[in-house]
Amino acid sequence: MNSKVVSPKKVAILISGGGSNMVSLAKSMMENAEDARLGRPCLVLSNVPTAGGVAKAADMGIATEVVDHRDFKGDREAFEQKLISVIDHYEPDVIAMAGFMRILTPTFISHYAGKMLNIHPSLLPKYKGLHTHQRAIEAGDAEAGCSVHEVTAELDGGPILGQARVPIMAGDTADDLAARVLVKEHLLYPAVLKRFLLGEKDLITL
Repeated sequence: MNSKVVSPKKVAILISGGGSNMVSLAKSMMENAEDARLGRPCLVLSNVPTAGGVAKAADMGIATEVVDHRDFKGDREAFEQKLISVIDHYEPDVIAMAGFMRILTPTFISHYAGKMLNIHPSLLPKYKGLHTHQRAIEAGDAEAGCSVHEVTAELDGGPILGQARVPIMAGDTADDLAARVLVKEHLLYPAVLKRFLLGEKDLITL
């Protein structure tokens, strides 16, 4: 009996900066045969025209788009409607937020309900929002890490699908800790995305 050939699901990746997590996601889908059967990057979109990740994506042969939030003069609804129109043109099955530094409204999130992932540099539910590494150090925590979660209307509050932990060392600065966590981010996010593409949502840990 012939097994049904299933096309890879299309993944749009949203960034605002250098795109290191985008690169790790894209490479996992483009260079790993098993992952390539499950998903492929169909778009890298940034809200920052000068974001280094845009050029990296183009060099990898991935379609890129820029929707500069500054062009909308604080009109978040118009900005998000433009985002949606650009993203939907590529018909993605999954939206992976990878350092996209804009808070999205419930309208945008509901449009992609059940399709959006985000990576956050803390062990959620601890330290939602910004400055997570400094906050962990100041709290005297013994460890820090990162979390991949589904995106919901609650900021950094969706179901957690994966976490990776690192120790906080004596004398660590926020930059020291961020660098240590980033190594884990590049391992965790592709692993969670692979399982998400398979429809699996049980928590994984590294």
